[in-house]
Amino acid sequence: MTNTLPFNSTMIRDLFTPLPPEQEPDNIPGFLIVLQSSSLLVFSESQQALFQDGSLSADIILVTKPLRIGLWQGKPLRATRIAPAAALPAGYEALPFQGPDMRLDNTLATIAGRAAQILHWEQRSHFCSHCGGELARIPGGWGKRCPACGDEHFPHIHPCIIVLVRRGAEVLLIRNAAWNVGRFSLVAGFLDFGESLEECVQREVREEAGIEVANIRYVGSQCWPFPSQQMIGFLADYAGGEIKPDGVEVVEAEWFHEDALPMSPGGKRSIARWIIDTYSKRSA
Repeated sequence: MTNTLPFNSTMIRDLFTPLPPEQEPDNIPGFLIVLQSSSLLVFSESQQALFQDGSLSADIILVTKPLRIGLWQGKPLRATRIAPAAALPAGYEALPFQGPDMRLDNTLATIAGRAAQILHWEQRSHFCSHCGGELARIPGGWGKRCPACGDEHFPHIHPCIIVLVRRGAEVLLIRNAAWNVGRFSLVAGFLDFGESLEECVQREVREEAGIEVANIRYVGSQCWPFPSQQMIGFLADYAGGEIKPDGVEVVEAEWFHEDALPMSPGGKRSIARWIIDTYSKRSA
């Protein structure tokens, strides 16, 4: 089940209780989680990543005020950031929570992803997009209201389909223009105005690979906090056409036999990898 994929809440439900930021008094000691871009600050030797309040080196300069995001093992957990290019004192390193470096376990990657998503929203929700007024938090949640015009704003979570297209024992993989040569993954894309999810699958496959699909079925979803996507996974069957990548966003699109896939499509923590491993013909 995709509930147990990294970045989904089930991965940390026994450790973490989400809370709106004003629900717990600020003066109760707890834990601090520190992000640097899409990496989590840890002690180098122990890889401890949730620092007790007051235990962080004074040489580490925070660029955001610590914000309480919930409880970790019953104690307040606050999240903050350091500058992307900040040098780290001896004894600390920043470990990415997505990509080929898998030294972070899935639990720490998941809570880091939750913190990153919240801080991303907080950074981009200071002002009203309607009138420019300064926003105020709506009690009891992460939404905000503009005192000037009354508009309400809520965390922006962007739905994005991702689909495994099968043709017998072959699967369709594409290479985005921004990726290194040899890196492939599944067709994916954001939902557009007026589309059902199934229509989005058809359009994205047609745009990125030039073929038609049928028998579209949902298989699961994953929170993807890079910075705020919801990946909605599908299977589909090839229905016709010849592969023709658009040459702009997608520079390669190919059929690969399921026993001869290129290197680790999607990364080990992604729903792309899970879909391929779970729903290839040999697994079906």
